[in-house]
Amino acid sequence: MGLIKDFFFSSTRNESTGLCLSGGGALGFAHIGVLQSLEDHGIYPDYIAGTSMGAIIGTFYAAGFTPQEMLQMIKDDKLYKITKLMTFRPTFLKSGLSNHHILRHLILEMIPHNSFDQLKKRLQICVVNLSKAEWEIISEGELDKWVAASASIPGVFEAIKHDETFYVDGGLLNNVPAQGLEEFCQTIIGVDVIPHIAPVELSKPIDTLASSVRAMQHQNSKEGREICRYLIEPKAIEKFHEFSFDAYQEIYQYGYSATTKYIVENPEIMYLRK
Repeated sequence: MGLIKDFFFSSTRNESTGLCLSGGGALGFAHIGVLQSLEDHGIYPDYIAGTSMGAIIGTFYAAGFTPQEMLQMIKDDKLYKITKLMTFRPTFLKSGLSNHHILRHLILEMIPHNSFDQLKKRLQICVVNLSKAEWEIISEGELDKWVAASASIPGVFEAIKHDETFYVDGGLLNNVPAQGLEEFCQTIIGVDVIPHIAPVELSKPIDTLASSVRAMQHQNSKEGREICRYLIEPKAIEKFHEFSFDAYQEIYQYGYSATTKYIVENPEIMYLRK
């Protein structure tokens, strides 16, 4: 009886679909368009994994918010400009220039239970443990804390402290954290909003810095990308950048169009319809 039960559980578990959402700042608004297109085609992932902005979008989706409701949140300035999510500190004596009070308050306001266990979909959040210099997958505890940690861009946001350990942005070491989904999902869809694009011109130091960070993120994403059976790459990065928060509607459309095109070109993905 035990063997039959174990086989049944394993078979049921492995039929699940996972969705991994990369980090990417404002480019992560494309994830909302991806979600809308997947739903329009009848594809509803069971498990969500994300890092940085992918963790933020993934958390709200796992909590039951629809793509259109998330778009409305942006229009209401709740997930809009970076200045709305950042509260600058007047001193450099802390571990970052800004704290996460606004982001954490938003999560507590919109998801009052503040718990992974009570989400409508299973959620995994990628963070970096600075004590071990390793990325980790978090799937339990206080949502607001771990989402803030996953989005704590080093040097910009304060690191999040938990049990004497400091945690920062998961994209630092793993920008496509699909690894944690392998155990639970037969099929994984990945969304990378920072696909590698060779720079055309580096006229300013900030251009070199941005291209260098993107190259690093692409390298640390390779393992996660390879795990994904399907990989969608919205190309908003060709026109916008990680701080183009004003362009959320256009970036959303990049995500929607890229996913719709991908489904047309890869019709076998439709077997995931529910």
